[in-house]
Amino acid sequence: MSGRNLVLLVVLAVAVLIGYNSLYIVKETERAVMLEFGRLDQADIAPGLHYKIPLVHEVRMFDARILTFDAQPERYLTVEKKAIMVDSFAKWRIRDVNTYYTSTNGEETRAERLLAQRINEGLRNQFAQRSLLEVVSGERDQLMVDLIESLNRFTNTSLGIEVIDVRVKRIELPEDVSGSVFLRMTSEREREAREHRAKGREQAEVIKADADRQQAVIAAGAYRDSELIRGEGDAKAAAIYASAFNKNPEFYSFVRSLNAYKETFSGAGDFMLVDPDSEFFRYLKDPKGETSQP
Repeated sequence: MSGRNLVLLVVLAVAVLIGYNSLYIVKETERAVMLEFGRLDQADIAPGLHYKIPLVHEVRMFDARILTFDAQPERYLTVEKKAIMVDSFAKWRIRDVNTYYTSTNGEETRAERLLAQRINEGLRNQFAQRSLLEVVSGERDQLMVDLIESLNRFTNTSLGIEVIDVRVKRIELPEDVSGSVFLRMTSEREREAREHRAKGREQAEVIKADADRQQAVIAAGAYRDSELIRGEGDAKAAAIYASAFNKNPEFYSFVRSLNAYKETFSGAGDFMLVDPDSEFFRYLKDPKGETSQP
């Protein structure tokens, strides 16, 4: 190979290298800034193919998608001065690439560290205004809304990032207080159980007393009705007997004597000392009940 061809080959290689280093592509999922000798020259370069001067310009690209920051569990105090351990995470993205680069030097870890400080401070302030019940109930959603609004007021202007969402993954009691809290909860549940049992016994006594009263009322009413019916029956029986006696007094006397004989001699060992001429044996001597004349 001649010296001229070698020079042309070297020149071509240098041209290709310069051309390769002069062109760059910004993707739709990226945000980019151009530095000129380390100074910010262009901010928020549009997606597409662009040109730069090698050794003079440097392009820094950042992820423009929504990123997730998983915070470390932190200890907070509620308005009741109860300690809780909170594990949270945040969703964020770059909003102003110029502010983002100047405040964090384009370092994602630094941005998340600054964001973690603000989230920690915001959660501490929000939990300090609410009780434990409000924190673990429906108040948590409003807590997150208030926190996101306060965070964005700072991060939009100071860090150039937008906080999309902050969520609490888990709320637990610290290990040093969970034992005492568990014992207190157990004693409270036992106290409530005793109260429920006492109320149950009280209600049982009330129901039993009412049932006894109703039983006595029903029994008294039944006895009253039975006595009325029995009295009416006896009255009707007496009326029937009286009517029968009036129609045939002799037959009525005969029936009464038979009943008297039956009742008197019902027992095997029964005996009587009665004058044979007594009125009692009237129908035994004569079926017609006629007494003999002396």
